[in-house]
Formats: sequence, structure tokens, C-alpha cells
Amino acid sequence: MNPIAELLPATHVIANLDVGSKSELFAAFGRLFENGNELKGEQVAGSLHAREKLGSTGLGQGIAIPHGRIKGLREARGAFARLKTPIAFDAPDSRPVSNVFVLLVPEHATEQHLQLLSELAQMFSEKRFREALGRATDAAALHELFRSWAPA
Repeated sequence: MNPIAELLPATHVIANLDVGSKSELFAAFGRLFENGNELKGEQVAGSLHAREKLGSTGLGQGIAIPHGRIKGLREARGAFARLKTPIAFDAPDSRPVSNVFVLLVPEHATEQHLQLLSELAQMFSEKRFREALGRATDAAALHELFRSWAPA
């Protein structure tokens, strides 16, 4: 199994999330992590907002990878949402974002953080993977795409 699949439980994959802004998106992910991992939703959303203030985590091609460091977190956690309606994300190509992977890492996990971001960037750089995300019919199908992904 690839490193991304290991940190992405099926319960953290959402198809057709209905949000209208980054703030709503980060709050929704905060609630998701709060319910599943005993994290504070405000802490998650605050960490994502703080990172976003440093520069957009929008990659282009409709993809964003908001990420943050969380004090007290023991291991990296992930969540993915395909948005019902794309939202503005200040991506380099100026396109709105419809696929969002949130990565949370422990406060001092610098090397692991960079490795996971690199893996995600490689995954999302593949056109066939992005197209498959768009065709997936539900959260289970989206989760399976992450589980079965292997570098080309």
C-alpha cells in the first residue's frame, strides 16, 4: 500500500462536499478530523488557515493540498474531498479547485511532511489519476483510487 493510502481512512473521503469558500472548507475538514481523531476542529482549521496565509496550497489543475502541523498529533493524518462546486483557491493557473487533500502532520515531522507532500504532488500530477477522481461515483470509489495508486 502506498504511504498516502496508509493515512487516509475511508471515513475521511467525501464525495460532493458542498462548501463555498476556503473558510467553509477548512471548517468542514476541522469537523471531520474532530469526529474521527480526537482533534479540536478549531485547531485543524486554524492550522490550515495559518499555512494558507503563507501562500496558496492550490497546485493548479483543480487540485489543492492544504496542510498543517498539529501540536500533540502522533502521526500524519489525511482527508480528501471532491467538492460539489469548485471554489477559488488562488492556484497558479487561476482555476478553481474541486479536489482537496488535507494533510496534517505532527508539529516536528519535517522530513515526513515533505515526503508526503511530494507523494501527493506526484499522485495529482498524473492526468489519468485526476480524471479518475472526476469519474468516481462515490466516496468508496474515490478511496479505492487512493488505495490502488502506484507511481507510473
